[in-house]
Amino acid sequence: MKALAGITVLEFARVLAGPWCGMTLADLGATVIKIEPPEGDDTRGWGPPFKDGLSAYFACCNRGKRSIALDLRDPATRPVVEELVRRADVVIENFRTGGAEKLGVGYEVLRELNPRLVYCSISGYGRDGPQADRPGYDFAIQGEAGLMAVTGPVDGEPFRVGTPVADITSGNNATMAVLAALFHRERTGEGQKIEISLFDSQLQLLANSASGVLFTGKDAQRLGNQHPNIVPYQVFAASDAHFVLAVASQALWRKLCGAMSMHECRDDPRFADNAARVQHRDELVAALASVFAAQPLAHWQAVFERAQIPMAAINSVQQAIEHPVAERMRIEVGNVAMLASPMRLSATPPCYERPPPPLDAHRGEILAELGLAP
Repeated sequence: MKALAGITVLEFARVLAGPWCGMTLADLGATVIKIEPPEGDDTRGWGPPFKDGLSAYFACCNRGKRSIALDLRDPATRPVVEELVRRADVVIENFRTGGAEKLGVGYEVLRELNPRLVYCSISGYGRDGPQADRPGYDFAIQGEAGLMAVTGPVDGEPFRVGTPVADITSGNNATMAVLAALFHRERTGEGQKIEISLFDSQLQLLANSASGVLFTGKDAQRLGNQHPNIVPYQVFAASDAHFVLAVASQALWRKLCGAMSMHECRDDPRFADNAARVQHRDELVAALASVFAAQPLAHWQAVFERAQIPMAAINSVQQAIEHPVAERMRIEVGNVAMLASPMRLSATPPCYERPPPPLDAHRGEILAELGLAP
């Protein structure tokens, strides 16, 4: 039994946030029909790398779907769109504000066709307000919604996060909202409209950094690989490689001092508790750094494993994918290598039945299901 068996999703979405939501729903068992313009989703051409004409970018967020290409500006496609909507449970769209309405797939129009429809609209800055008309791109949102201000070296330029976290977080938020709306519909019979914006999603992702500003009125600062609220909790250098050390409790602090035979630090009032260590960050980090630099990474891995202190080597992406823990995440669908869903459900596990679809590959079978001529 698939968790979302019997749920049909129409994805009028491209690039990442909307397709990420559609793929997640497909993983959970929904039937997802990706409705693309005749030229296809933009990310079909985003590469290299490509494999057999498939871009790696498109592959990362489009498994489990069927594709049909429709020119929504062509009145001849209207009967197909309307019949799809009548049979659908969920619509996902991420057109620029006003675009869905111009193409005849806005919420008010589709709700007339299907009052039970759950309609998820994803945008850069929200569908109303002074910046509703602006296009939203992950990189720009990372800058404008504060993430780049707290990412990167202390004295260097601001950095973006290496993966499109604003898009992915928005896709995850959209998925959660769709599931909540389907649960509401199950109880009441009512559909509804959902609005998700990249800006809102990224702003919420600031989490403790935003809370600190709200509490103090003082702006957050870029700290490189240090944590604003916990010390020591950062990157250190062994003699041959860097590693992450995460000492997030007083018990771990005492273990650290014991494992490193640094009893003077344990007894130093400047480092008595986490608040004191944050206040005297520079002195403590300097003392630890000099000790760590004297031994190779393997030495510290053994020391901290014995003491059960959280630390980690800093892996490349390839090393992370090849990590023993990642074995359960590596899958192939239709000879396309990809990463699985991280959701593990005992009764209704994710399913991976379709590879990312070629453009318009399922036109014939979709039209046949609708009882329409090719």
